[in-house]
Amino acid sequence: MTKVVREVSWLGVFVAMVLESACLPIPSEVVMPLAGFALCNSLWDVAFASVLASVANLTGSWIAYLLGAKGGRAFVKRYGRYLLIGEEEFSRAERLFGRYGGVAVLLGRMMPAVRTFISLPAGMFLMDPAKFTVYTLIGSIPWNFALAYIGYVLGENWRLILKYAHLLDVLALAAALGAAVYLYSRIRRAA
Repeated sequence: MTKVVREVSWLGVFVAMVLESACLPIPSEVVMPLAGFALCNSLWDVAFASVLASVANLTGSWIAYLLGAKGGRAFVKRYGRYLLIGEEEFSRAERLFGRYGGVAVLLGRMMPAVRTFISLPAGMFLMDPAKFTVYTLIGSIPWNFALAYIGYVLGENWRLILKYAHLLDVLALAAALGAAVYLYSRIRRAA
């Protein structure tokens, strides 16, 4: 990844971030700090990197959204039983996403791992495209800015973030589990 960003510059960042949001395992936790170090000479460059990466995230997210919209339902209907997703669970998830999908996309874009895949259910449950676009952009900008800024500030030591990236995953997982427990308890009370 280092070679791609250094040799292809901003285009390399754009392509890597499109692929990351299209559900390929390219960690933004590597791409953006590296971009902050290798390509940013000022805070204006960090802002540019954030906007560029967020537009790339939107592009990749639309690819994943369309995959979810075109084949997600059929996939879950065919293979859902192997994933312990029956008709009732699917209907419940669809209602839940209809109600909280905007929040899920907005917050999901700021969480490692979740950010890569949140577009699939948005497409599968046919979230309003305009809302999906707005929430994806708004959620992507702080994440990308923070990572690019960290790389910019750390400079030659940008790789330090790799040492602590697993903590971001743990925090994101804890937040997601907390949100899931909260939403599940609300659904149970409403039923």
